[in-house]
Amino acid sequence: MDIDRIPAALPGCSAEEWAARCDLAALYRLLAHFRMTDIIYTHLTARVPGSHDHFLINHYGVLFHEMCASDLVKVDCDGHIVEAAEERRSLRVNAAGFTIHSAIHLARPDLACVIHTHTADGIAVSAQQQGLLPLSQHALKFYGRLAYHGYEGIAYNLEERDRLAHDLGPHEAMILRNHGLLAAGGTIAEAFHNIYYLERACQSQIKAMAGNAELHLPPPEVCAHTRAQFDRLPPEHYAFFWRSCLRLIDTPGDDHRR
Repeated sequence: MDIDRIPAALPGCSAEEWAARCDLAALYRLLAHFRMTDIIYTHLTARVPGSHDHFLINHYGVLFHEMCASDLVKVDCDGHIVEAAEERRSLRVNAAGFTIHSAIHLARPDLACVIHTHTADGIAVSAQQQGLLPLSQHALKFYGRLAYHGYEGIAYNLEERDRLAHDLGPHEAMILRNHGLLAAGGTIAEAFHNIYYLERACQSQIKAMAGNAELHLPPPEVCAHTRAQFDRLPPEHYAFFWRSCLRLIDTPGDDHRR
């Protein structure tokens, strides 16, 4: 990472933090590309490298497709801005929107990135009693590895954080009942792979059920075998997938790395 590219307006930003900012800004733009946004009402967060209690979140009001590395705001575990005093006056974050993310970040130091979405298909599956069915190869990535959290209203209550973390347990993906989807990962690339597959699984389920035909479910042993195949994917696979997707947002004259 070329430290000379770090804007002077970001005093104290390390090369590692700037690299995380660039990747998180790219993640916002990729969710816009794949139509996973809810205008300004969902969030993607990343842990500041080397820190336990500092995180990056969007400057509230910036649209996902226009997000840049310098638009991201550093906050603490309660969603309070920790940027330099002169910068705070021009920054705004949705502290309530950080409640869900902080629950996961604090409980799971192994996770670097948390993604929460309100897509139509994700919400639709979250409202179905049976949740995500093993109907597709995409869904089988999460077979036996998907958590559920009951709806408690808009996430203003910090006490909900303990219940969110408890419900997620050891998993990296969760359906928030009557609300949407959540996916995380040890890297931003891995978190994106998880939300992409979870969203595609929900899309496939809604379309399959809309056909009003009898559904075919693979045998449990095949479901478990397929999940194990996903589990054996090496970390390099997520990086390869990520680099390929970055070309989708490579727009001349509009670089997210600024």
